Amino acid sequence: MGVFMDLVPNGQSLSFLIGVLLWLLGCGLSYGTETDIYCLKTIKNSLEDPYNHLNSSWNFNNNTEGYICKFTGIECWHPNENKVLNIKLSDMGLKGQFPRAIKNCSSLTGLDLSSNKLYGTIPNDISELLQFVTTVDLSSNNLSGEIPASLANCSYLNVLKLDNNRLTGHIPLQLGLLYRMKTFSVSNNLLTGQVPTFANDTSITADSYANNQGLCGSPLEACKLPPPKKSHAGVIVGAAIGAVTVTALAVGVGLFFFFLIKSSNRVRLLPK
Repeated sequence: MGVFMDLVPNGQSLSFLIGVLLWLLGCGLSYGTETDIYCLKTIKNSLEDPYNHLNSSWNFNNNTEGYICKFTGIECWHPNENKVLNIKLSDMGLKGQFPRAIKNCSSLTGLDLSSNKLYGTIPNDISELLQFVTTVDLSSNNLSGEIPASLANCSYLNVLKLDNNRLTGHIPLQLGLLYRMKTFSVSNNLLTGQVPTFANDTSITADSYANNQGLCGSPLEACKLPPPKKSHAGVIVGAAIGAVTVTALAVGVGLFFFFLIKSSNRVRLLPK
């Protein structure tokens, strides 16, 4: 404060400081809205839009504050601010991989890309792309690969729907740490192994895991314990006993013939 007082006349110091603060605030808001606009531009460019749902509505030739809030499937924190709250693009025939540029919608809390034609894998670093989401719906697409364990770092998640895809492998048990989870669905995939145990599992039933051939654990059937490994100790002991027995027999037979020959030689040496 003293530095600013020295730089400006006393009568103007307060006005000067207020102006600086407003300028810094304006810069922050401008940066935030610019990144959200860039986010939507990149999403539009990364996805095929055969039915022109985005092409007909997402027009970026507009500089008024809040104009992106009128885009199809976009909800903003405030109608007069270009700050994206939710992206809801369900059942629009969109085709492509998961749009990584969604990271630039830094205040996003809800993402619904269900019932489209997304393919490829769910990004391993999805928790860095969707840091504050409470709802993620990627159901009814063509996504493949494994469910990334990093989803467990999306600590605000209430809803996670990944059903009706082609996901494989195990469900990360770390997802059970998401204590806010109320809706979880991975039905109609190709998943195997033990299912996670959620703290609030009363609303997560067997239907959440339906039509996966290899899943087990509550609320499904209990997982079967793996068969105990066969011990090789018995084989080793048996082999040792066998070896000792054969050796003893060999020694016995050898001694028998030794004494037999020795006895025969004595008989020959006796005078007739």
